[in-house]
Amino acid sequence: MVNENLEGHDKARRQLKELERQAEEGGGQKRKETQHAAGKFTARERIEMMLDPNSFVELDKLKTHRCKDFGMEKKKIPGDGVVAGYGKIENRQVFVFAQDFTVFGGSLSGANAEKICKIMDMATRVGAPIIGLNDSGGARIQEGVVSLAGYASIFLRNTLASGVVPQISVIMGPCAGGAVYSPAITDFVLMIEKSSYMFITGPEVIRAVTHEEVTKEDLGGAKSHASRSGVAHLTAVNEEQGLSMVRELFSFLPANNMEDPPFVQSEDPPDRQEEALKTIVPINANKPYDVKEIIRLVADDKYFFEIHENYAPNIVVGFARMGGYPVGIVANQPAHLAGCLDIQSSKKGARFVRFCDAFNIPIVTFEDVPGFLPGTDQEYGGIIAEGAKLLYAYAESTVPKITIITRKAYGGAFDVMASKHIRGDINLAYPTAEIAVMGPDGAVNIIFRNELSQADDIDRRRKELIDDYKETFANPYKAAELGYIDGVILPETTRENIIQSLEMLKNKRQENPPKKHGNIPL
Repeated sequence: MVNENLEGHDKARRQLKELERQAEEGGGQKRKETQHAAGKFTARERIEMMLDPNSFVELDKLKTHRCKDFGMEKKKIPGDGVVAGYGKIENRQVFVFAQDFTVFGGSLSGANAEKICKIMDMATRVGAPIIGLNDSGGARIQEGVVSLAGYASIFLRNTLASGVVPQISVIMGPCAGGAVYSPAITDFVLMIEKSSYMFITGPEVIRAVTHEEVTKEDLGGAKSHASRSGVAHLTAVNEEQGLSMVRELFSFLPANNMEDPPFVQSEDPPDRQEEALKTIVPINANKPYDVKEIIRLVADDKYFFEIHENYAPNIVVGFARMGGYPVGIVANQPAHLAGCLDIQSSKKGARFVRFCDAFNIPIVTFEDVPGFLPGTDQEYGGIIAEGAKLLYAYAESTVPKITIITRKAYGGAFDVMASKHIRGDINLAYPTAEIAVMGPDGAVNIIFRNELSQADDIDRRRKELIDDYKETFANPYKAAELGYIDGVILPETTRENIIQSLEMLKNKRQENPPKKHGNIPL
């Protein structure tokens, strides 16, 4: 009887091990080799690279599809083309799913979608981030509408989790058709150069319908989405770098909307001053400079993790630490389009500000903006509504907001960039700041139009009036007199002032009026 009992247990163990082996084998050695030959790792290898060693716990490892059409009942592989579960990054919990291209091309089945939805539900309940590693041929055609329903179930959970837990999508292969909408709803999209693609319709369909000739890379490659569409927030040259970037991004984020972002001890003195900051902003208001130099000089250990680097470069966004605490950085970039706000930069800035506000990350704004970019393309493209998105995002946000005006703060753009009037907490300015309705040249031409038309020496008189306007208005002191800024600071003390302000604001509590949600100008 004892031997019979042992044999029964051994048989059960062997059955379990065989099923687990099949799940871990995925589509088989040949398909794994094909994946490797393309410079790509398998789903399990990717998870292992991204998470802390031995921290991954897999769920639904033995789940299979239920399709009985087209001979699919004879083609079942445990796991069914997606690996899902939870693990840790730097000892902090995350939930992850990784599509397995070696199994049915990573295509989404009903069972496959159920696995993804299960971990998304768990992540939302326990308050932990969700990371999706996307590498899929799209909907599993054999399942028809069941697959489409699966996508819709995922989209719903992406939407409900938005602003509750951070969501990161890594595109590591094809992502086409309806599959692109899940990453688009998530907070950050990272793409791998030359091996990942996103598009609603592929080159063949476009060629057939519109007769346009376009390559897969130009249409939906990493560089196209990082620079032209703005769909990709980050790009990596290979999968190792991409997964490492996910870990780095994760280090700035809280686990959920009820937590503060993680503190990282730094030996960088809070009162460190930088001599280079004394002269980094040119006195000539028309001369460009790189605002990223200021950001790096004031950040802990001079480190800045930029987001959306190649899209709308006239505004800079990303993460840094100040006194050990993560902050979101938003900065006008005078080195590109003179730092003007346009359609793309307004959307880019608004999305980033709203993310930071959703997850309790203070926002530090470096302002040097001459206004909104003029032109028919901008007006017809909806700059009024698009610019209002950035205004709305700043006005709506309740996290600590600190603004440093380094030079120009003109017109409506002054209001938009986290001004005191839309609940900026601390607003400071360099002595070089020019806070006015518009620049001196334009203002003089309007205010003194009649006088200039009658002047004997128009050029000399215009110069006198411009100099007088600069003396009276194109400086920070009128705004300081009115309390529209909290102080004028020496540039070299920027870091110290920001960290002091953050320390003062760390217990800030502010709420918006009760409502279902606002109606941001989309």
